[in-house]
Formats: sequence, C-alpha cells, structure tokens
Amino acid sequence: MPNPGSPEQMRQMQQDMPQMPKGTMMGMLVVLLIMMIVMQFREAIGKALNVVFQYIDFGGEYPVLTLVISGVIMITISTVIRAYMSDPIGQAKSQHIQSEFSKEMRQARLENNLYKMKKLQEAQPKIMAASMNQQTTMMKTMPITMIVILPVYAWVWYFINDTMGGADMSIWINMPWGLADLNSTIWFMPVWIVIYTLISLPIGQLENKLVNYIFLKKRLEEINKGVQ
Repeated sequence: MPNPGSPEQMRQMQQDMPQMPKGTMMGMLVVLLIMMIVMQFREAIGKALNVVFQYIDFGGEYPVLTLVISGVIMITISTVIRAYMSDPIGQAKSQHIQSEFSKEMRQARLENNLYKMKKLQEAQPKIMAASMNQQTTMMKTMPITMIVILPVYAWVWYFINDTMGGADMSIWINMPWGLADLNSTIWFMPVWIVIYTLISLPIGQLENKLVNYIFLKKRLEEINKGVQ
C-alpha cells in the first residue's frame, strides 16, 4: 500500500475519484441555452413580466426598494423549487459526513497519524462520490430555477431602461460605500447586475437555510409518523 501523500497514493486517488456525470454537463448546456434565449429576447420578456412587476417599480422613485423586492420574489420562488426537487435529509447527511471527514483529516495531519490518514484517503473516493451525487441532484434543478431567475433579470433590465429612463442617462442610487450609477460598468459588467446580485445573494442564503430547515423538519416528522 503506498504511503499517504506519496505520488503513487495521489495517482491512485485520482483514478478512484468519481467523474462528473454526463447529466451535469447536459444541465450546464441547458442553462447556457436558457441564458442565450433570455438575452436575445430580454426586452420582450421584461415587457411581458412588467404586467405583474409594474406594481413594484414605484414609478422609478425607489429603485433600491424595487431591486430588493424583485430579488426577494426571485429568490423565494427559486429556493422553494429547489427544496421541492431535492432531498433535505440526503443533503444534511452529506454535509455532515463531509464536515466530519474534513475534521478528522485535519486532526490526523496535526497529529501526523499516517495510519489514520491512509484510512481516510482510502475512504475519500466514496465520500466524494456521495457528495457529487448530491451536487448532480442540485444541478438537475438549476435549469428549472434559471427559468425563474433569468427572466427576472430581464425585467430588471427592462425596468432600468424603460421606467428609469434608458441606458443613456445616469441613474444614481445610495449604497453603503457611496453613490453608484446603475448604468455604468465595472470591468465590462453593468453595475446594475453587480448591485442586484449583491442584494439577492444574502437574501438567498437566508431563505435557503430557512426553507431547507422547514422542509427537513417536515420530512423528519413524516418519517417519525411512518415509524409510529
């Protein structure tokens, strides 16, 4: 048996590592296709969504509030979709195993316990395979959530270019670091996309934890009822 950390051990681990499933690559291609379609027809999509979203544009007077509300709507719908299509118990179990494995590996390295490191490295491919299965399940939901997320981005673009007056004028908003022009760019990236993403990400993290907790609790209650 090769020594832990030796070239032979590393080559063996690479051979044992699970490969990315074809379904994951297909999911990424579908997401790319959806992005291309939305970008091509973003004005028509944004205008269609404006029939409903016009009630949160406030006539362009409160753009930050509009971005926050639209972000909440987008994240809530996509988070609920992912929760319905995933296994909360499997996710929690996989996260716990990964956390415990990392903890044991760090401890073995600190103690220079070669025997324990070898055993952990032998078990690593199985743990990675289980983790990849969970990631594959999440990737399968991505095309569906993108059907919600990308059109909302198209509506935000429509909101800025129609309600707020168009791409040729500066739209200044107050941010924690100072004033920001939604129609300017940062490294070729429109500022409105950066700000909208920054607003949506923390909302998504909070909602994801909350929704996963609710679904996990519900699933555990169903299992307990079945056992009884």
